[in-house]
Amino acid sequence: MSIAFENPTAHKPKINNLSKAAQKFGILPYPDLEYTDEVARATAPLYEKVKTVIPAAEWPIHAPYIYAINKLKKQRNAVILAHNYMTPEIFHCVSDFSGDSLQLAIEAANSDADIIIQGGVHFMAETSKILAPEKTIIIPDKQAGCSLASSITPADIAALRAKHPGVPVVTYVNTSAAVKAVTDVCCTSSNALNVIESFGTKEVICIPDEHLANNLAKQTDVNIITFKGYCEVHDQFTAEELNEYRAQDPDLTIIAHPECPPSVVDVADFSGSTKDMIDYVKNNRPKKVMMVTECSMSDNVAAEVHDVEFIRPCNLCPHMKRITLERILNSLVYLTDEIEVDPEIAIKARGAVERMININKKTALHKVTG
Repeated sequence: MSIAFENPTAHKPKINNLSKAAQKFGILPYPDLEYTDEVARATAPLYEKVKTVIPAAEWPIHAPYIYAINKLKKQRNAVILAHNYMTPEIFHCVSDFSGDSLQLAIEAANSDADIIIQGGVHFMAETSKILAPEKTIIIPDKQAGCSLASSITPADIAALRAKHPGVPVVTYVNTSAAVKAVTDVCCTSSNALNVIESFGTKEVICIPDEHLANNLAKQTDVNIITFKGYCEVHDQFTAEELNEYRAQDPDLTIIAHPECPPSVVDVADFSGSTKDMIDYVKNNRPKKVMMVTECSMSDNVAAEVHDVEFIRPCNLCPHMKRITLERILNSLVYLTDEIEVDPEIAIKARGAVERMININKKTALHKVTG
C-alpha cells in the first residue's frame, strides 16, 4: 500500500521524488512508504503499546510513517516532542519526550539534539525556541495555532497595566512570545496559584484564560483581575453535560482541566493540569473516569492504564490535530516551518519563563525544608 506525501513546494509528490529529496539531504536509505513485512516486524512492539486505542485495520496506514520517522530522526539527530493532546500514534510511537507545554520546552533545552520537532501548537514551539535559542525548532504545521494564545496581544497587556498601575501581570504559558515578553512572570495551570501568591500583593492580573483565573480566585485571598480569553476546547464543556453523565453512572469519576468554566470544575471530583490529571488516573485507578479535556489525552492514558474504563466526552482541538505523522515526516525531510523568535523578544520572554521556574524551585525547596 503506497501512501501519498505532502511537500511544501509541490503538492503531494510521488514517493520517488521524496527519495530524491532525501538523497539530496544525505539521509538515505529512505524506506518506501509501504506496509512491508520489514515495516510490520519493526513496528510490532509499538503496536503492542497502542493496540487498545488504535484499531488493527488502521495500523498498516500508520506503520510506514512511524517506521520512516523513527529511522530518519536518528539520521537527523532530531527529537520529537509530543504534547499530551497528540494522537496515540504520535504520542506513543514516534515521540522522544511527552508532557505539557512547559515540560516539553525544558526537554528541548536539555536535549543534545540539533533539531527539535514540536508535536504541538505554535506557542509551544516558540517557548521551546525561547529556552533553546541555539537549536533548530520546527513545527510540522505553522497553521497549528491556539484560540487562547491568539486571544491576547501586547497591546492588551499595555491597556491592563494602564488601567491597573503597579499590579503584577501573570501570564499563562499558552501565549505568544511577544505576550510573554511584556509580562512579569509566566505560569502554568499547575503552578499558577503559587506564582500569584508569590508577589505578596493584594491584587494580581492573571491572563488570558478567564476560566483558569476564576477557578484560581476560589483558592486564594488575592484579588485576581481577569481577561476574556478562552480555550475553545475546554470552553465547550458544561456542568449540565457532566451531571447527565453522572446521573447515568453514579460511580463515574470526573476530572477536569482548570481551563474549563468554573461551573464544570465545581461538579468535577478533581481538577488539575494535564500532568495532574494523568497522575490522578495512574495513582488512583478509578473504575470509570471521564477526563474533561481534549480527548486524545484519554486515548494516550488508556493505552497505559488498562484496568480503567474511560468515558470520553470527545472535544477535539482542531489546531492540535493539524499535527500528523505525514507532516512530521515532511518536517524531518525538508526541515520546513522553522520557528524564529526575534532575539530581543526572546530575551524578555525567557526572563518571564525563568522567573516562573525560579518560583517553582523556591516552592519545592520550602516543601522539603518545611
